[in-house]
Amino acid sequence: MTDSDHTTRADTAEVAREIAVEQAHVDLVYAELAKAQARAGLVEADGLARGRTDRTGDVRDEELTGLFERDALVFNAARRRSTLDTQYEGLVFGRLDLDHALSREGAPPDREVRYIGRLGVRDDDYEPLVVDWRAPAAAAFYRATPVEPMDVLRRRVLRCKGPDVVGVEDDLMVAEAPDDLVVVGDGALLAALTRSRGAQMRDIVATIQRHQDEAIRASARGVTEITGGPGTGKTVVALHRAAYLLYSDRRRFESGGILVVGPSSAYTAYIERVLPSLGEESVTLRSLGDVVDGITATRLDSPEVAALKGSLRIRRLLARAAGGRVPDAPQVFRAFVAGHAVRVDTPALDRIRSRVLRDRQRNLATKAVEAALAEAAWASVREGDRAEFMDRFDGHLEVEAFLQQWWPQVDPREVLLWLADPELVRRHGQGVLTPDEADLFAASMREALETGTWSVADAALVDDLAARLGTVQDAPSEERGFYEIEELDDVSQFGVAEVGPSAGSAGGAGSRTAPSEPRERLLHGRVEGPGEYAHVLVDEAQDLSPMQWRMLGRRGRYSSWTVVGDAAQASWPDAQEAARAREEAFGSQERRLFHMDTNYRNAREIFDYAARVVRAEVPDADIPAAVRETGVQPVEARTTAAEVAVAVRDAVEALLEDVEGSVAVVTPRRYAAQLADVDGAAGGRVVLIDPMSTKGLEYDATVIVDPPEITRESPGGIRVLYVALTRAAHRMTVLAVD
Repeated sequence: MTDSDHTTRADTAEVAREIAVEQAHVDLVYAELAKAQARAGLVEADGLARGRTDRTGDVRDEELTGLFERDALVFNAARRRSTLDTQYEGLVFGRLDLDHALSREGAPPDREVRYIGRLGVRDDDYEPLVVDWRAPAAAAFYRATPVEPMDVLRRRVLRCKGPDVVGVEDDLMVAEAPDDLVVVGDGALLAALTRSRGAQMRDIVATIQRHQDEAIRASARGVTEITGGPGTGKTVVALHRAAYLLYSDRRRFESGGILVVGPSSAYTAYIERVLPSLGEESVTLRSLGDVVDGITATRLDSPEVAALKGSLRIRRLLARAAGGRVPDAPQVFRAFVAGHAVRVDTPALDRIRSRVLRDRQRNLATKAVEAALAEAAWASVREGDRAEFMDRFDGHLEVEAFLQQWWPQVDPREVLLWLADPELVRRHGQGVLTPDEADLFAASMREALETGTWSVADAALVDDLAARLGTVQDAPSEERGFYEIEELDDVSQFGVAEVGPSAGSAGGAGSRTAPSEPRERLLHGRVEGPGEYAHVLVDEAQDLSPMQWRMLGRRGRYSSWTVVGDAAQASWPDAQEAARAREEAFGSQERRLFHMDTNYRNAREIFDYAARVVRAEVPDADIPAAVRETGVQPVEARTTAAEVAVAVRDAVEALLEDVEGSVAVVTPRRYAAQLADVDGAAGGRVVLIDPMSTKGLEYDATVIVDPPEITRESPGGIRVLYVALTRAAHRMTVLAVD
């Protein structure tokens, strides 16, 4: 921050002149950008023109070469044009005024002006007009301080709206400014933080401080942990680290990809533009509810159910379900093979299943189980020629029909739905779950079937089951002759076998019942194996359950990691169990820690209120120092449950008068229906949101509805209330409900 004793305050006319100077340079940059776009378009057109031929028949080698050149030119030109098209918003955001003589005592002045932006732009003489923010030449923009100026006289932040410069803010890095250097504003960092926030997080590359920059540029290897309380910029630092890694080691991270995982779909929608706006597209952005392909979840379980599903002990229930009988499948095999009546009873089938699954995944064990069934069938006969029997058994239509029902390819989502049957859950959960817990779990699966929606916690369970079962294999496309089709349609009663008592009412993969519409939604798409990434970035890491850490660990076996979190905001109750699962996901990689201790988001009056609340139950909470004051204390009001909608509307109207940007109404589930019409009000400036979904988000003002109810319904109790109380930058109203 600039020392106020050495800051020259510019008057209005000077500010206007400074903006005009910067506008002239920005206009030049955009003119060059337009030229670059035109050149990219010409290259693309030239590529399309290459390789064309009017010939028919065989294509000669030179024609193939022309086609290859065309495709390469078109691809690269289109990619370049797409990159240029994304750079119009805030392309130039910074300026450095340097004097390289500062570090050389007695040397004459050696001045340079260097503009910083989202990508490098050069003029026709190949002179740099803008330096890419990730380039070494831009490092001083982030690292320079009055203590260590790095030859910087003045650091200027340009505030732009599209191609228009609307303001400038300066930090002075030397004790005394040269006479020709105008310094504008009270400092770039606080000016950026006091401006309104929109519906998506603004890119604050321009205001990253030195200690944040050190975290961004830390080694790409191992595990980089970024900790700190609310409002300390952890998320922005982590996202810019992802962009920097792509820039600094493009081959590794562009080919391997970066997985960014946030707590909710609201969070991912909020930040989705940050990385693309920096020119990086090799990033997969997922919320915890859609990390697994084939699962999209936003619904939250009750705290009791979420704790049950997230604990590692649930793996024993899943293991037994994955290795158990398929509901409604036949439990006895009967067929007529090579002149012999064959019968394999239930205990023998159970032994086959247990033996095969000892070292194989279920969906990859069809051949092994068929061979084991053949041996059991021969053991039940032991008459005639064994080789002839085995030969006839292989490919026998009745055997195939039985295996399709008894050993089908099993979708992991279907296995989880089997557990909607409380009797099945109690049987598989014996010694793992209490009867009450078994009923809670089964009820949560019935809720999924009734609503056609998964819960966020279900995604990790499906992933665990997928790892046990293996990827569902596509059926071979065999063509059968006419008589074989006739024979298959007329399979004898031996082929359908004896169906034992139903193991569950949820229906299995062998069930003939047509799926209902909610079930179709639950099973839409396909669950694939976990992708492998070069880097995994996890935000709000303190909230991950042990099962969710295992889910991410499968995707990060060979990855480096960036992990962002704050224990005081945790919604997961058992920190020790989560820590063990987290360490297992990281493996033996080296660790480094960066701690952020300054709250730039919240006005001090708001943060002091939130800190008092959380310290009452979490005395060792990591409380950062808030650096900004508004002079306005949070408003406390009271209402009744019947009048809560009126009270919220009044509070929102008052806040809309006080702030220019967004207002969030943070409500527990109890009042969500009553307040539904608030969402989207004032031209989209007002949003209705639940406390858990506020993680990682920020607003200009908030209305916090019924704090005790938020504490009661939230998995993390007071810690989740603390999150809600630290979302507002400028104003907050806390509404108690009698």
